[in-house]
Amino acid sequence: MPDRIDIKFLKRFRKFILGLLKSGHRVVIITGGGKTSRRYNSAAQKIIRVKDADLDWLGIAATKLNAELLRVIFAKHAYLRVIDNPLTYQFTRLPAYKLIIASGWKPGSSSDRVAVLWAKNLKARMVLNLTDVDFVYDKDPDKFPQSKPIKQISWSDFRKIVGHKWSPRASWPFDPIASRLAQKFKLKVIIANGRKLKNLENYLGGKKFKGTVIE
Repeated sequence: MPDRIDIKFLKRFRKFILGLLKSGHRVVIITGGGKTSRRYNSAAQKIIRVKDADLDWLGIAATKLNAELLRVIFAKHAYLRVIDNPLTYQFTRLPAYKLIIASGWKPGSSSDRVAVLWAKNLKARMVLNLTDVDFVYDKDPDKFPQSKPIKQISWSDFRKIVGHKWSPRASWPFDPIASRLAQKFKLKVIIANGRKLKNLENYLGGKKFKGTVIE
């Protein structure tokens, strides 16, 4: 949801995910709030002074709307409802479904934390975080054209970049609360451009790819 719903991309993304399912993968997709979340947050803040928790709830509602769209377009391939609590469900309880669509859950962090908790719950070793840039950079590439890409980084060094405090007004490649948990659970997080699906295929196939590896 960069501005309007990107139907062309969703068609490609659907084909990509169905290919993963056909090859034997099980997938949990956790949606972010995107531009919808930012628009609602901005509107509320122009009217009154809004508590951070309420900004988070607006963002969570946006993730649920995005998740419902994915659930609908994946139809029979996905579990029949969007799941918000990452600690409740396991694939062993849903043997007929290889695909789960999940949303944001609680205030105090982004859907990045939800992804980490899903990985922990399902004993996964890796979270693939799809964004709109190829790498994490040492500085904001939108503000600093000379910023340098980071291809590999430890959790301790990455957390020095993102800090330790959550704010719904901030923007990170992976949020501070999720980063702390990912380090604690010894998870690997890959941050890559979600639009470059061939690049994601390369990563999952063990081939050379563009992206930042955090572990």
